[in-house]
Amino acid sequence: MNLSGNWQVRIREIVYKQLARFPVKDRERLLRAIDGLSANPFIGDIQKMGGEENVWRRRIGSYRIRYEIYVQERVIYVFFVERRTSKTY
Repeated sequence: MNLSGNWQVRIREIVYKQLARFPVKDRERLLRAIDGLSANPFIGDIQKMGGEENVWRRRIGSYRIRYEIYVQERVIYVFFVERRTSKTY
């Protein structure tokens, strides 16, 4: 199965609210990373989240993008973006 190209990325409304709190430069970088998921959601600094069937985490500097991947439908749901600090985990 070819896992690259033509993925549909859907972004939850809460993600836009989360992004609005970040500096413009960081927000643009994160949006580029989210857009890049449509080419291949399995590249970059990613990690499958334990205990979750379809949930992955991508690290972009000190930020984390969490998303669900549905391979059969070729759909990615971005549902959470956060800045990792010493209090995050």
